Amino acid sequence: MNTLTQIIERYDDEEFLKADGFDDAVIGVCHLSRRLIYSYAKCIEILVVEEGMEVIDAIEHLSYNVINSYVGEKTPIWCVDYN
Repeated sequence: MNTLTQIIERYDDEEFLKADGFDDAVIGVCHLSRRLIYSYAKCIEILVVEEGMEVIDAIEHLSYNVINSYVGEKTPIWCVDYN
């Protein structure tokens, strides 16, 4: 069971805004805002391994098309981690 599944089960009364294709990159939830927290490093890995992107292209895609998109108060949190 991945982290996202555990969060959804624990917070069954909450609606979370998810980033498509990055379910395995969820590392937690903000206790106060109830927003999902994604691992930046895991998102890059997903784009490289599953989508076949070069690392630089994955970084650019994630930065411009995903992270910088504001979609309301439930916009996910992006954690720049060093895993």
